[in-house]
Amino acid sequence: MSNFKWVMMKVELHNSVCICLLFGISLIFYPAVGSFLDGISHSSKVGRHIMESYYEKHESFIDSLFDDFLTRDLPVNICEVLPSDLNTLLSLSIWSRIKGDGSHRQLSSTIKFKIEKSLFHVPTHHCKFIIIERLPSGVFVDPFELEHLLHRAVFSDVAVFGDTNLELPSVLSNISVVEVHKDIGLNILSHNKNLIDFTVDLPLHSRYPRLDESGYVEVRLKAPDLFLQCSIQEKPHNRTCFFRLETDDEEADLTWSIPAGKRSDAGVVSAITFVSALLSVLCIVFSTQVRQPKVLKQC
Repeated sequence: MSNFKWVMMKVELHNSVCICLLFGISLIFYPAVGSFLDGISHSSKVGRHIMESYYEKHESFIDSLFDDFLTRDLPVNICEVLPSDLNTLLSLSIWSRIKGDGSHRQLSSTIKFKIEKSLFHVPTHHCKFIIIERLPSGVFVDPFELEHLLHRAVFSDVAVFGDTNLELPSVLSNISVVEVHKDIGLNILSHNKNLIDFTVDLPLHSRYPRLDESGYVEVRLKAPDLFLQCSIQEKPHNRTCFFRLETDDEEADLTWSIPAGKRSDAGVVSAITFVSALLSVLCIVFSTQVRQPKVLKQC
């Protein structure tokens, strides 16, 4: 019995020593591990998409919240390698219009970009445009349609955030945001002096609008937000810089007039719909009864 107690005491002493050693080792390596994790969290603060990081913190898109997000969470216009006043070194213009007819149209944005003063001391870098389109509740884009365009290499990347329910009417839907990425080349800030000109076409679809006595509901689309993202090759890790771009001319809002039903016509439409449905049911029942005897005779 005494031998058993002695063995148990030895085991408890061994466990206590192991716990103390583990605790001491964790205290020694805690600062290094903490700084390492902090570096990881800082470098991954912005994920693959800007709006993905925004919607992780906010449920809906609000202009003031988005501006605050850019100031606090996204290091916009802050880069140790590139000048913070990059907007003064380039010329940028955008022209947007709505093409097509009916309920299915295209939001076409033509962007012209030119480096007025090259930066010769910039390391190797690869840049891309990021276009953020804010869509009001009256219109939407089909994510599956955008995925098809992505497979055709129309964009380098594209994603939809916010309200992505395609079946909701406008009165039950919210703002959705489309983020489009477009590659513009390697080392454009240091060697390129030519005009970069490209067009982004987004397929738009109108939702079922609310009733309006005028027969139309106007939907306003604001000018997109433009960003320049440059990945700069450095040792030991690459650096990513974001710049919010300013256009040379102020872009006006676009207006899309969507046909809407009139409340005064609701009674007539309901009556015609009811009569049509009733006649359809009677036709189905009548055709079924006419065909049934022939089936019995064949039997």
